[in-house]
Amino acid sequence: MQVQALPIRKVFSDYMNLTKPRITFLVLVTTLAGLWLGAHGLPPWEVAFVALVGTGLASASAATLNNYIDRDLDVTMERTRGRPLPSGRLRASEALIFGIALGMASFVILGAFVNLLSALLALLAIFVYVAVYTAWLKRRTPLCTVIGGVSGALPPVIGWAAVANQIDPAALVLFAILFLWQPPHFWALALLRKDEYSEAGLPMLPVVHGPAMTHRQISLYAAALLPVSLMLYPLGVVGWGYLLAAAILGLGFVALSILLRFTSNSTRLTRTLFLYSTLYLAVLSVMMLLDCRG
Repeated sequence: MQVQALPIRKVFSDYMNLTKPRITFLVLVTTLAGLWLGAHGLPPWEVAFVALVGTGLASASAATLNNYIDRDLDVTMERTRGRPLPSGRLRASEALIFGIALGMASFVILGAFVNLLSALLALLAIFVYVAVYTAWLKRRTPLCTVIGGVSGALPPVIGWAAVANQIDPAALVLFAILFLWQPPHFWALALLRKDEYSEAGLPMLPVVHGPAMTHRQISLYAAALLPVSLMLYPLGVVGWGYLLAAAILGLGFVALSILLRFTSNSTRLTRTLFLYSTLYLAVLSVMMLLDCRG
């Protein structure tokens, strides 16, 4: 595919687009929560800054390499065919080099200026997202969303490890919260994009097992997420404010997921659930910062 000649500003924008900035932003929010809780309050600014830069680079690397591997699929879907690679604005080789360079920079920065544990965790997140989720499972099984969720659940653990240089029980709870949050979030999106995924031949849960099964799985994961999100309180890293917010947010998530199961025309409600899940994670992370126990 011939690459078009573009102004420098547009090329820069295309490279930024490869890194999926909105996803990277959510990664940084959850990483900050891990940093904050791992330090039992405000973390040392220099450690926090470098850890956020390194984790952000890891997220950008994984997203870029995902774009590289999925470029043939992106051509087939209306939502993605305008991306830099399927549209021909950037060469595949350029994306590959860029993605590898970002990953190497992440490992070096975290390893040299934070600690080896956080660097290895970031490398693991890249490997799971790129090799396990994108290259291996995404085109083969609907379990890709669950297993691939390991990479998305690692950022708060990276943040915790950056300041504590170990993985404590509370860090594992943070991992579990993100791990259980991701399937209902992405399955809601998959329900909205079911026809596109089907045309692209991707075995997402709504395509393989239908909306009814997807609705059941969403409600099960939302129900499991509620008690897990409350476990940070008995571990002594958050206070009553977080506990109350997590309970209210979790009950709202469960209620929406149950309502979705018994609503026949569910497109609008599915979109509401998807947006609510994003708000849920953002507010929960903010409450971790505001009600952290020192």
